[in-house]
Amino acid sequence: MAKVELKAIALSLRQRELILGVILALVAGATGYLLGRPLLGIISAIGIFTMAIGYQYPQLSLWLFLLYMPFAGTVTYNLGQGHGLFHLVKDIFYFPALIGLIHITKNTRSFRAIASPLKWPLLFLGAICLLCFLFTNLPAQIVLQRRAYPLLMGLVGFKTLFGYIPLIFCAYYLIRDRRSLLFFTRSHTVVILACCSLAFIQYLMLIHGICPGSQNLTGEHAVRASLGARCFVGGSLLFNPELSLIRLPGTFVAPWQWGWFLISGSFLAFAAGASDPKRLWRCLSLIAIALLVVMTVISGQRTALGFVPMILVFLQIFTTTHKKLQPFELGLAVFLVILLLSNLDKVQQQLDSFINRWNASPPPAFMMEQFIWVINNLNSWLGNGIGTATNSSRFFGYPRLIETYYAKVLYEIGPFGVLGVLALVTTLSYITFKAYRSLQDPNLRALGLCLWLFVLFISYFPYYYPLDVDPVAVYYWFFAGVLLKLPHLERGKKGVGEEGN
Repeated sequence: MAKVELKAIALSLRQRELILGVILALVAGATGYLLGRPLLGIISAIGIFTMAIGYQYPQLSLWLFLLYMPFAGTVTYNLGQGHGLFHLVKDIFYFPALIGLIHITKNTRSFRAIASPLKWPLLFLGAICLLCFLFTNLPAQIVLQRRAYPLLMGLVGFKTLFGYIPLIFCAYYLIRDRRSLLFFTRSHTVVILACCSLAFIQYLMLIHGICPGSQNLTGEHAVRASLGARCFVGGSLLFNPELSLIRLPGTFVAPWQWGWFLISGSFLAFAAGASDPKRLWRCLSLIAIALLVVMTVISGQRTALGFVPMILVFLQIFTTTHKKLQPFELGLAVFLVILLLSNLDKVQQQLDSFINRWNASPPPAFMMEQFIWVINNLNSWLGNGIGTATNSSRFFGYPRLIETYYAKVLYEIGPFGVLGVLALVTTLSYITFKAYRSLQDPNLRALGLCLWLFVLFISYFPYYYPLDVDPVAVYYWFFAGVLLKLPHLERGKKGVGEEGN
């Protein structure tokens, strides 16, 4: 009888929380309407209601967060007309779900045992960032005369650096069993297929003149990606065939984010195909890889063009010890050869662009120049202020554009901050490697290897700043959490391979 009463009380608490969320949403909507800002009121109401649902159903909200994130740029500009609030939609799914998952997860002993090595690097990095915020951002806010807000920039910097690290915890408890692991790999295979298909339609609309692209624009907009040239999906775009210029954004806000989606997708699509027990899903993963290669060639993303083929070759080599994967590898090789042979002109054009760009600004020399400039412009050993080189803090000030990640970290939080970040990613690479090496199941081992190589690749990648923005800022921490969960899944009763063909 007591149990029934407790259950009734718990149910009424959930109902009261949902009712409170609905009331707050209605108040926000009505306030926006009364103030003459109905769109703002509607967005606020939907946001508050979504957060209430996300807190109550954290697993569902986290899945929605992962599946929505690759389409966020398209939603922002197709539905939201570029409104700044739409950039926050994915976090409306994420943060309430994180709080809700922490609230309902009573036993975290297994996660704490595995992730405990991360504690000291996180504390060290957090302490350095806090000192930087107090002794760099705060004094700058006091003495600053122009329109900028170093304190708010610092808060954005904190969110950018630490905001998605809890995804390790989320992934560990979101992937509850082998079935949810398969849902993760299969749903993201579908996401890759959808994103690449939409981007290919975007490309066809551009080459057939349905979208003018950048040809009718003037000045720097004719030679740089801009919102004025956007077409069908995504955001800023560059398409000027007269100058042989193309930079597609796919479904993302900016072209270079699309390039990193292609790179991330290469790891995940290969992992899904190498580990899935069903022939249908292995074939779909193969098609996803083929589309990734096609979009790498035609999107004009030089970084992706340099790494996607290399990644696929390395993954194929590293997984050859699993004899069960030989048909998959053979099919992949045949697909890639056919694709490359059927697009030799396009491949040659993109290779020429890649080589010309390399010759004009060799990445090693460029990275060295960035580090030298940062060293010469450091205000103190605490750096110039957290968030002061973070692109997403531009709404609150004038961040410095630094296009190499560790130079950017050095500029913001100084040499000890760089050591803190290196200690964190090195520790994460080590514990995920231990998790991968402990696996015996061939399918799980292949999946774990692909995920670990992604973690390792991003941990020390010095060019650009993929850890600062989507999709890598999400995938890096989430993939690490999935990898840490694999040994626990292997000890379960049912394996991925037991589902059958």
